[in-house]
Amino acid sequence: MIALRICLICFGLFGFSAADPKLRVLILSGANNHDWKQTTPAIRKVLEESGRFVVDVEENVITMKPEAFAKYSVVLGNFNTFGEEAPQTKDWPLETRQAFLDHMAKGHGLVIVHAGSSVFYDWPEFQQLACATWKDGTSHGAIHLNRVTMTDTESPITKGLEPFWIRDEFWQGIHIAPGAKALASVIPDPAFDGSGKAENILFTTESAGARGFAIILGHDLVAMKNTAWKTILQRGTEWAATGKVTIPPAKDWPSTKEAGQRMTE
Repeated sequence: MIALRICLICFGLFGFSAADPKLRVLILSGANNHDWKQTTPAIRKVLEESGRFVVDVEENVITMKPEAFAKYSVVLGNFNTFGEEAPQTKDWPLETRQAFLDHMAKGHGLVIVHAGSSVFYDWPEFQQLACATWKDGTSHGAIHLNRVTMTDTESPITKGLEPFWIRDEFWQGIHIAPGAKALASVIPDPAFDGSGKAENILFTTESAGARGFAIILGHDLVAMKNTAWKTILQRGTEWAATGKVTIPPAKDWPSTKEAGQRMTE
């Protein structure tokens, strides 16, 4: 009875029981036109510190074999082939592609961080699951501090979350996959060459039994220090894995401009 009571208390405080198995995440890394050598460890730390995930990293993405996905609930993309370190071969063979899709269709998920969808452009099924990507017409202004607002307050990922301030690179004119749902938006400031209109930057999709989540925020380590960004990455990854969210929002939520600024220091 005591053990059961402790278990219930844990569930009430953290949303999941200590007896729940941790969700396995595989981060695709090793090449990116952003600083993956810094951001990949940061992403891993954010996920692991929630207590909900066990995280592995793959830095030889293009050489992955079909069986590489089998033990993971989520594949997280922090990889693209725009960077100087990108391999000459920029694709998966057909058998690896099919193994990925078959694994996703078993109820697993894909998470995209920032430019992690800027890859496999000739693979419609991947792009559909990735939710949103950079294509002709996409741009961004200078990095600045701005306010993000939830536009879908019923999604398990954003339900109960307040608007927040974050210093980041805000994409505009993002190419959105058909059927993807936008969860949050930002108005890039014209003073920093922003569009001055609402731009969607958080997405989900469900396709062929799989779940996709994309957080276009997260350009660098400064953005990844933001507690709202951490919460959303954790909750979005849990949703991609299970279709549910139990992880609570951070207590030190940057709901004011001043709080958002402090998280850059």
